[in-house]
Amino acid sequence: MDKRLKSMMKELGEAINNSLSDSEQIAEVISRIKAGGYDVFVVLEATIGFNQHEQAEDEEEAMQLSSAELKMTAQDLKFLKSLRIRAEED
Repeated sequence: MDKRLKSMMKELGEAINNSLSDSEQIAEVISRIKAGGYDVFVVLEATIGFNQHEQAEDEEEAMQLSSAELKMTAQDLKFLKSLRIRAEED
């Protein structure tokens, strides 16, 4: 594994840990649990995957998507509209 990726992975782990440690909401809930007479321990497991991709593959996929014909039904349009996405009809 290259040093740059390893460094970024370590940085990500530290960022996740800091965000949990600094969370007022988490601290408040833990305080209530402790006030109820319980000891608290938290163990979190995160699975983070990395996949290096090549630019040529991305360009090929983009060309395939742009050349594909998109057919939408009335139900598709209704769903998109509910998400406030406007789709142009032919």
